[in-house]
Amino acid sequence: MRNFPAPNDHLTLPMKSYLIPANLLALAVVIAGCSKTPQATTPPSPPTVTVAPVEQREVVQYDEFTGRLDAVESVEVRPRVSGYLQEVRFHSGQLVKKGDVLFVIDPRTRKATLDRAEADLQRAQAQAEIAERDAKRADQLLNSKTISPGEADQQIWNDKQAKASLLSAQAARESARLDLEFCEVKSPIDGRVSRALVTVGNNVSGVDGFTTLMTTVVSVDPIYSYSAVDEPTLLKFQHLLRDKKLATDEQGRVAVEMRLGDESDFPHKGYLESIDNRLDAASGSIALRTVYPNADGKLMPGLYSRVRIPGSALEPVLLISESAVGTDQNQKFVLTLSPTNTVEYRPVQLGAVVDGKRVVRSGLKAGEQIVVNGLMRVRPGMPVTAMKDEPPKQTAQK
Repeated sequence: MRNFPAPNDHLTLPMKSYLIPANLLALAVVIAGCSKTPQATTPPSPPTVTVAPVEQREVVQYDEFTGRLDAVESVEVRPRVSGYLQEVRFHSGQLVKKGDVLFVIDPRTRKATLDRAEADLQRAQAQAEIAERDAKRADQLLNSKTISPGEADQQIWNDKQAKASLLSAQAARESARLDLEFCEVKSPIDGRVSRALVTVGNNVSGVDGFTTLMTTVVSVDPIYSYSAVDEPTLLKFQHLLRDKKLATDEQGRVAVEMRLGDESDFPHKGYLESIDNRLDAASGSIALRTVYPNADGKLMPGLYSRVRIPGSALEPVLLISESAVGTDQNQKFVLTLSPTNTVEYRPVQLGAVVDGKRVVRSGLKAGEQIVVNGLMRVRPGMPVTAMKDEPPKQTAQK
């Protein structure tokens, strides 16, 4: 009788040895998956930001404009007589006083002309005295009928002619004296002199229309600053000035401030001197001139300046730190702190800079807390940990 194989007898022994570990591995995976328990995750802590309240203060808002410094007086020094330049008596950039001699033109020719004019004057004086005596004698002889009326008239005419010659000689002497005086070219004003444009030995011309430019002198103290002010600012300023809302001094002048290109604040205090009489239609601006003291001579004509004039009366405004302002395309915004310690997006309209802070025209209220540090680490709606912005402590110095 034939024995038939069992149902699994067709599997060889090696194949059975592979099936047993595979089954055990699957069973182990199922048991491990059932026994694993989920672990709890710790949520991240809210980011820390620095907040400060919106400050309210009474200030005067200013409008700032670009300007250029210029001297109050500027003179081109030219000779009044022609001749050879004999001497230069100054150094480039030197401070000079009115009447200081800057150049000397060879005076010998003018000195000889003056001596001749003096001699002509003395001769004319002698002739005038003789003619005057002859006229008086002729008048007496005419009364005694010693001479004829014609002879008496001739003596009178000689007297008048001698007096006219005397006046002419005096004028010639004065002209020669002035020419000799003009050989010393003097500074017409107090100020700072430029370099000598003509050196010793050159011939200079004093003929009107062809005079030689020898140097220039500009005044130092005070000094002007010219700025171009736009039409809306001009109209606003005129309304404030007309309504007497701007502070002025005893002379009715409006105080202004100015700084140079390397200065951060506005240390130079001056006043508004004048506004031009016509608006430039092409640029839509008008020239504004301000005056500043310059006793130390630090301010020089031609320097770039930044001028600010009052743009409002003394009024309460809201101020925030510049670091709290963000830019969203063309919109300025700040992040405010809500009662639940979350940040909120708030668009704002900003004004001028006052004492390093920005004026807020709309969008905030006094006392609201805004983020001043950490603006880039948070987004609207996020919870935050708020820290108050403390002013820096002053350290004692020995």
